[in-house]
Amino acid sequence: MHATAIIPVKRFGAAKQRLLESLERPQRAAVVRAMLSDVLAAVTRAILVEQVIVVTGEGRAERIALRREGRGTTPLEVLRDPKDVGHSEAATLGIVRAKALGAGCVVLLPGDCPLLDPAELDAALERMHERRVAVVPDRHGTGTNALLLAPPDAIGPAFGAGSCARHSERGRKAGYEVAIEPLDSLALDVDTPADLAELATTLEGEPGHAPATAAELERLGRARGRAV
Repeated sequence: MHATAIIPVKRFGAAKQRLLESLERPQRAAVVRAMLSDVLAAVTRAILVEQVIVVTGEGRAERIALRREGRGTTPLEVLRDPKDVGHSEAATLGIVRAKALGAGCVVLLPGDCPLLDPAELDAALERMHERRVAVVPDRHGTGTNALLLAPPDAIGPAFGAGSCARHSERGRKAGYEVAIEPLDSLALDVDTPADLAELATTLEGEPGHAPATAAELERLGRARGRAV
């Protein structure tokens, strides 16, 4: 099933506060930029993604998205969120816009899962059909790292702690088929220093994946005199 991808992006200054335990603010912003660049590169290679909407109040994220738009054939739009309303609220803004553009299905994606595999995303979209909610859990099995909805407004997104169960319950109560869809390339999102270390280890074993993030982590490792 073809879908519109929606990627909410917080202002870099407010994003990933817990990473300040191991990174200084400019370093954190650089990692966030690199991860978003890799996510956009991957999602625009997915065959079943027909449109990408980035919802953000961050000018640097908008510029990254617009540069990506000029490189590919997948239409990409930036929906400005000057109030930086929050992840779930930004996702809802994207859903409203996707519906206005005629989308029959949306996939809500994070900007901090740079390992995203477009082929794996396509496979998940192939399993979608009308009246289906698919929840992609994080590596802990409790959060939600992606949400596939047909129709786009099947349920209201409610990300955060415990959201995997919350989204599943909302889908069932609304009368939709609900599936838990673990996707390896979307399991690891980067919120904490431990997540960042896990990502660095994964990229060392998978050369060529997430090139912008890998390059930034390598640069930071040299700058800090040790591996991130």
